[in-house]
Amino acid sequence: MPCQPTAIQAQPDGEPGWRSPASPPSRRTLVIAAAGAACSAWGWGGAGSAHAQTPAGSTPAGPSALAPPDTAAFRESPELRAALARFAGSAVPVEGGVQVDIPELVENGNAVPVTVQVDSPMSAADHVVAIALFTGRNPLPEVAEFRLGPVNGVARVSTRIRLATSQKVVAAARMADGRVRTRHVDVLVTLAACVEG
Repeated sequence: MPCQPTAIQAQPDGEPGWRSPASPPSRRTLVIAAAGAACSAWGWGGAGSAHAQTPAGSTPAGPSALAPPDTAAFRESPELRAALARFAGSAVPVEGGVQVDIPELVENGNAVPVTVQVDSPMSAADHVVAIALFTGRNPLPEVAEFRLGPVNGVARVSTRIRLATSQKVVAAARMADGRVRTRHVDVLVTLAACVEG
Protein backbone atom coordinates (compact mmCIF):
# COMPACT_ATOMS: atom_id res chain seq x y z
CA MET A 1 0.00 0.00 0.00
CA PRO A 2 1.56 3.33 -1.01
CA CYS A 3 2.31 5.93 1.61
CA GLN A 4 -0.48 8.47 2.06
CA PRO A 5 0.50 12.12 1.68
CA THR A 6 0.16 14.23 4.80
CA ALA A 7 -2.00 17.29 5.15
CA ILE A 8 0.60 19.23 7.13
CA GLN A 9 2.90 21.50 5.18
CA ALA A 10 5.83 23.11 6.96
CA GLN A 11 6.41 26.71 5.93
CA PRO A 12 9.51 28.65 6.92
CA ASP A 13 8.95 31.36 9.50
CA GLY A 14 7.99 34.70 7.98
CA GLU A 15 6.45 33.35 4.78
CA PRO A 16 2.99 34.62 3.80
CA GLY A 17 0.25 32.39 5.12
CA TRP A 18 2.00 31.59 8.40
CA ARG A 19 -0.05 32.79 11.37
CA SER A 20 0.37 31.95 15.03
CA PRO A 21 -0.83 33.76 18.15
CA ALA A 22 2.26 32.56 20.03
CA SER A 23 5.82 32.28 18.86
CA PRO A 24 5.99 30.12 15.71
CA PRO A 25 7.20 26.54 16.20
CA SER A 26 10.64 25.57 14.98
CA ARG A 27 11.17 23.86 11.66
CA ARG A 28 12.08 20.66 13.52
CA THR A 29 8.74 20.74 15.40
CA LEU A 30 6.84 21.08 12.12
CA VAL A 31 8.71 18.17 10.55
CA ILE A 32 7.97 15.99 13.59
CA ALA A 33 4.31 16.99 13.35
CA ALA A 34 4.28 15.99 9.68
CA ALA A 35 5.80 12.61 10.57
CA GLY A 36 3.12 12.14 13.22
CA ALA A 37 0.41 12.95 10.69
CA ALA A 38 1.86 10.33 8.35
CA CYS A 39 1.75 7.76 11.14
CA SER A 40 -1.89 8.66 11.75
CA ALA A 41 -2.64 8.22 8.07
CA TRP A 42 -1.50 4.62 8.37
CA GLY A 43 -3.99 4.01 11.16
CA TRP A 44 -1.52 4.07 14.04
CA GLY A 45 -3.50 6.86 15.72
CA GLY A 46 -6.73 4.94 16.44
CA ALA A 47 -8.90 2.07 15.35
CA GLY A 48 -10.67 2.57 12.05
CA SER A 49 -9.15 6.00 11.48
CA ALA A 50 -7.35 6.25 8.16
CA HIS A 51 -6.75 10.00 8.39
CA ALA A 52 -6.72 11.00 12.04
CA GLN A 53 -6.23 14.75 12.36
CA THR A 54 -5.38 16.89 15.35
CA PRO A 55 -7.21 20.20 15.83
CA ALA A 56 -5.03 23.27 15.42
CA GLY A 57 -3.36 24.37 18.63
CA SER A 58 -3.92 21.07 20.48
CA THR A 59 -1.43 18.36 21.41
CA PRO A 60 -1.85 15.02 19.62
CA ALA A 61 -2.51 12.04 21.88
CA GLY A 62 -2.04 8.30 21.50
CA PRO A 63 0.69 6.19 19.92
CA SER A 64 0.81 8.31 16.75
CA ALA A 65 2.01 11.35 18.67
CA LEU A 66 5.76 11.73 18.43
CA ALA A 67 7.21 13.09 21.64
CA PRO A 68 9.57 16.04 21.36
CA PRO A 69 13.23 14.99 21.24
CA ASP A 70 14.96 14.50 24.57
CA THR A 71 17.21 17.52 25.00
CA ALA A 72 19.68 15.33 26.87
CA ALA A 73 20.42 13.60 23.55
CA PHE A 74 22.02 16.80 22.27
CA ARG A 75 24.22 17.49 25.26
CA GLU A 76 27.94 16.90 24.95
CA SER A 77 28.73 13.58 26.59
CA PRO A 78 32.00 13.09 28.51
CA GLU A 79 33.09 10.67 25.76
CA LEU A 80 32.51 13.34 23.10
CA ARG A 81 34.45 15.97 25.07
CA ALA A 82 37.33 13.52 25.62
CA ALA A 83 37.48 12.58 21.93
CA LEU A 84 37.48 16.24 20.89
CA ALA A 85 40.22 16.99 23.44
CA ARG A 86 42.37 14.18 22.02
CA PHE A 87 41.99 15.62 18.53
CA ALA A 88 42.67 19.21 19.66
CA GLY A 89 45.69 18.36 21.80
CA SER A 90 46.88 21.50 23.60
CA ALA A 91 44.73 23.81 21.44
CA VAL A 92 41.43 25.24 22.67
CA PRO A 93 38.70 24.49 20.07
CA VAL A 94 36.97 27.62 18.76
CA GLU A 95 33.51 27.53 17.16
CA GLY A 96 33.45 28.99 13.64
CA GLY A 97 35.01 28.74 10.22
CA VAL A 98 33.53 25.27 9.60
CA GLN A 99 30.39 24.53 7.58
CA VAL A 100 28.57 21.23 8.05
CA ASP A 101 25.97 20.07 5.53
CA ILE A 102 23.95 17.32 7.22
CA PRO A 103 20.18 16.72 7.43
CA GLU A 104 18.68 18.02 10.68
CA LEU A 105 16.05 15.26 10.58
CA VAL A 106 17.02 11.72 9.57
CA GLU A 107 14.60 8.82 9.06
CA ASN A 108 17.32 6.16 8.89
CA GLY A 109 20.57 6.65 10.77
CA ASN A 110 22.43 3.87 8.95
CA ALA A 111 23.89 6.07 6.20
CA VAL A 112 23.63 9.80 6.84
CA PRO A 113 25.31 12.01 4.22
CA VAL A 114 27.56 14.73 5.59
CA THR A 115 29.86 17.29 3.97
CA VAL A 116 32.32 19.42 5.91
CA GLN A 117 34.03 22.49 4.48
CA VAL A 118 36.55 24.70 6.27
CA ASP A 119 37.34 28.31 5.42
CA SER A 120 41.01 28.17 4.43
CA PRO A 121 43.17 29.41 1.54
CA MET A 122 44.91 26.00 1.59
CA SER A 123 48.29 27.62 0.99
CA ALA A 124 51.62 26.24 2.17
CA ALA A 125 51.57 28.57 5.17
CA ASP A 126 47.85 28.44 5.97
CA HIS A 127 46.00 25.20 5.38
CA VAL A 128 43.89 22.52 7.05
CA VAL A 129 45.85 19.55 8.34
CA ALA A 130 42.93 17.33 9.41
CA ILE A 131 39.13 17.26 9.52
CA ALA A 132 37.38 14.95 11.99
CA LEU A 133 33.79 14.01 12.79
CA PHE A 134 32.58 13.13 16.28
CA THR A 135 29.22 12.00 17.67
CA GLY A 136 27.81 12.28 21.16
CA ARG A 137 25.86 9.03 21.54
CA ASN A 138 27.44 6.49 19.18
CA PRO A 139 29.32 3.61 20.83
CA LEU A 140 32.57 5.21 19.58
CA PRO A 141 32.58 9.02 19.36
CA GLU A 142 35.38 9.17 16.76
CA VAL A 143 33.53 8.61 13.48
CA ALA A 144 36.06 9.67 10.84
CA GLU A 145 39.27 11.63 10.35
CA PHE A 146 40.65 12.97 7.08
CA ARG A 147 44.22 14.18 6.49
CA LEU A 148 44.66 17.14 4.16
CA GLY A 149 47.39 19.40 2.82
CA PRO A 150 47.92 22.37 0.48
CA VAL A 151 47.70 20.12 -2.58
CA ASN A 152 44.02 19.47 -1.83
CA GLY A 153 43.20 23.01 -2.94
CA VAL A 154 39.87 23.06 -1.05
CA ALA A 155 39.29 21.92 2.52
CA ARG A 156 36.14 19.91 1.87
CA VAL A 157 35.31 16.28 2.58
CA SER A 158 32.13 14.23 2.09
CA THR A 159 31.14 10.86 3.51
CA ARG A 160 28.26 8.93 5.05
CA ILE A 161 28.13 8.22 8.75
CA ARG A 162 26.03 6.02 11.03
CA LEU A 163 24.03 7.63 13.81
CA ALA A 164 22.70 5.28 16.49
CA THR A 165 20.14 7.82 17.73
CA SER A 166 19.38 11.55 17.92
CA GLN A 167 22.54 13.31 18.99
CA LYS A 168 25.05 16.08 18.57
CA VAL A 169 27.47 15.80 15.65
CA VAL A 170 30.71 17.78 15.83
CA ALA A 171 33.04 18.58 12.96
CA ALA A 172 36.54 19.74 13.91
CA ALA A 173 39.38 21.05 11.78
CA ARG A 174 43.03 21.30 12.83
CA MET A 175 44.93 24.09 11.10
CA ALA A 176 48.62 24.13 10.16
CA ASP A 177 49.36 26.65 12.93
CA GLY A 178 47.80 24.38 15.57
CA ARG A 179 44.41 26.14 15.90
CA VAL A 180 41.30 23.96 16.05
CA ARG A 181 37.94 25.09 14.68
CA THR A 182 34.65 23.32 15.35
CA ARG A 183 30.99 23.26 14.37
CA HIS A 184 28.25 21.55 16.44
CA VAL A 185 25.03 20.32 14.82
CA ASP A 186 22.03 18.62 16.46
CA VAL A 187 20.62 15.79 14.33
CA LEU A 188 17.24 14.22 15.08
CA VAL A 189 16.97 10.53 14.12
CA THR A 190 13.38 9.26 13.96
CA LEU A 191 11.54 6.16 12.82
CA ALA A 192 10.39 6.20 9.22
CA ALA A 193 6.94 7.72 8.92
CA CYS A 194 5.93 5.17 6.24
CA VAL A 195 6.83 1.51 6.57
CA GLU A 196 6.26 -1.47 4.34
CA GLY A 197 4.98 -4.71 5.70
